Amino acid sequence: MSAECILEARDLRHVYTDAGAPCAVLHGVDLSVRRGEFVIVMGPSGCGKSTLLHILGLMMRPTAGRLRIDGQDVQRLSAAQRTRLRRAVLGFVFQRFNLLPVLSARGNVELALRLRGARLDGPAAAALRDVGLEGAMGRKPRGLSVGEQQRVAIARAVAGRPRLLLADEPTGALDSANAAALLDLLRRLHGAHGLTTVMITHNEHLAGHADRVLHMIDGRLCDAPAADAPPDRLHTRRGE
Repeated sequence: MSAECILEARDLRHVYTDAGAPCAVLHGVDLSVRRGEFVIVMGPSGCGKSTLLHILGLMMRPTAGRLRIDGQDVQRLSAAQRTRLRRAVLGFVFQRFNLLPVLSARGNVELALRLRGARLDGPAAAALRDVGLEGAMGRKPRGLSVGEQQRVAIARAVAGRPRLLLADEPTGALDSANAAALLDLLRRLHGAHGLTTVMITHNEHLAGHADRVLHMIDGRLCDAPAADAPPDRLHTRRGE
């Protein structure tokens, strides 16, 4: 693995069983992400994007292939070591927010910090200020708009200063105006915190926010968003 790469996947494959029959989701995915990149993986629903991101986020194990994150060979790690790596290196933004309804915005962020073993006095409030919610720290999710709930989820993800941020359709529940504002926020935090970001989406209008765009079709990273495209990686950079 190159020192400039924070993430490297080689020949990732994943098969699950559906009604007793094997169903392949990923078909030999190769992916390298350099430190500091903002990468978007695009593709239609059901193409394998979420499965890939959950494997990269150490929430699933691939059926086959190799994965290295921040210099560590993930396949060689125990379950406890994978958990420690996930907490130390990764931040995750979910499409459905996954906020605890009984906790305030600040409480949700502090809980994530506590699970990371990080200090609580300061980082939670700072993260919420970074996403423009300094006046809503004490409000519970039911008292927040959909866009505000997603900003709490982003604050929770970045409060512990992860090196790699993974975002699973973070604009999926938002209208176009809020989606654009959220992507602007992610880009700003990406630069301000020195993050590496991998985001999956089916929204082609968001591609301009990325340093590099990859297309996934039927479990493969492809060089064009077409069903008959060959299974090669796409290297589309901003301005090219």
